[in-house]
Amino acid sequence: MTVQDSATPQRTVAVNSGTLLAALGVLAFSFSFPATAWALTGFGAWAATGLRGVLAALLAGACLAAYRVPVPERRHWPGLLTIAGGCVIGFPLLTTLALRTSSTAHSAVVIGALPLATAAISAALTGARPSRLFWCGAVTGAGAVIGFALQQSHGEPTVADLYLLGALLVCAAGYAEGGRLSRHMPGWQVIAWAAVAALPVSALTAALALTSEPVHITARAVAGMAYIAAISQFGGFVVWYRGMAAIGVAKASQLQLAQPLITLLWSVLLIGEHVSAIAPITAAIVVACIAVTHRARS
Repeated sequence: MTVQDSATPQRTVAVNSGTLLAALGVLAFSFSFPATAWALTGFGAWAATGLRGVLAALLAGACLAAYRVPVPERRHWPGLLTIAGGCVIGFPLLTTLALRTSSTAHSAVVIGALPLATAAISAALTGARPSRLFWCGAVTGAGAVIGFALQQSHGEPTVADLYLLGALLVCAAGYAEGGRLSRHMPGWQVIAWAAVAALPVSALTAALALTSEPVHITARAVAGMAYIAAISQFGGFVVWYRGMAAIGVAKASQLQLAQPLITLLWSVLLIGEHVSAIAPITAAIVVACIAVTHRARS
């Protein structure tokens, strides 16, 4: 057996492991919107955003201190600040504001365009050129979920949709930078340092919001807050960034096309929302697009 032949199984295992990690990240993120809706039953939108950032930063800081992780090199900080602004502050705030007037099901399918945005920003940052088949699958999948969202709102974008559009753009930038930085440092350290970097803004937001927005502590609100802080803001990113580093940002991002559909399931089972009959059709299209983009060569 040649050296090249012996290396092939190792590469296959690495790709399969990366795919599994990215899929676990998608599963973790799929419950973020329902958990945010729970948190909003007890906290205002700004307070929820600030508190989740503070709690995530404390958890991340404790992990960094426990493992005595050195401060990242100066060249990595622009990317870390992009992640802090997009994934720790921008995305949580904008989606939380949207969820005040939009259902979790509707919000989930609008954010379904996130994989395409992530792939496009990643290609622009790295100079990568995914194949034509990849882009066909990505555009078709994104078009399916956007069409679903417009059908639900009778073809007229709402204010919540504008919040969600901004959210997916800033989050896509954070995802792309996170996937790139995860090739230079462990994925959990990437999101940990980003959460710590955002702590001053998160703490100020929480302090101001808690004094101006009503607070009604309930078990559901606390459970939702705990999830979006520990999993949505930190734990989910650990496996997500490791998966992206292993299989590439573009391909990993396409696995996220399944996230809106999983969130739809949670919204029905846990929140009791109604999902239209067109959802299974969208599901079939999205699953097919995931298969196409995942097999397409970059």
